[in-house]
Amino acid sequence: SRKSLLASLDQSLRRMKLDYVDLFYSHRYDPATPIEETLQALVDAVRMGKALYVGLSRWPLEPTRQAVRFLREAGTPLLIYQGRLNRLDRAPQEEGILRLCQEEGVGFIAFSPLAQGLLTQRYLHSGIPADSRMAQARFLKPSALTPELLSQLRDWQAEAAAEGLSL
Repeated sequence: SRKSLLASLDQSLRRMKLDYVDLFYSHRYDPATPIEETLQALVDAVRMGKALYVGLSRWPLEPTRQAVRFLREAGTPLLIYQGRLNRLDRAPQEEGILRLCQEEGVGFIAFSPLAQGLLTQRYLHSGIPADSRMAQARFLKPSALTPELLSQLRDWQAEAAAEGLSL
């Protein structure tokens, strides 16, 4: 809800000992909450001086399109969209988020560009290192490293090496 979003921001500001943040994100769209309520909370955060700019993270295409329109009309344009984007996960490109951001002048910032380490050489030769994210199995499960994926990663590493680059 609008009140809980602003209360959460207030708590974060107190913990960080700040009066405002440069950028305040709404993470993960909640279809159970009216979109106008969430967006108005973002507008209110800027109007109250608690945030300079607003962003969205991992919202679906149509709600993002609605948000761009709502925020622009409220005088608090959407500054940036954050989404997972890497060679293994092209969802923002495939779903049209990148195109929408380009058309609307919204910045895009990728997170997990190395797919939690899968797109490094870390898992290519010696299995799962004991100190790796995959060994901890919190966000990256050992089951993710299928023989097919490992083969693809090795192919990409070979292509990169041929260009004098690393995976």
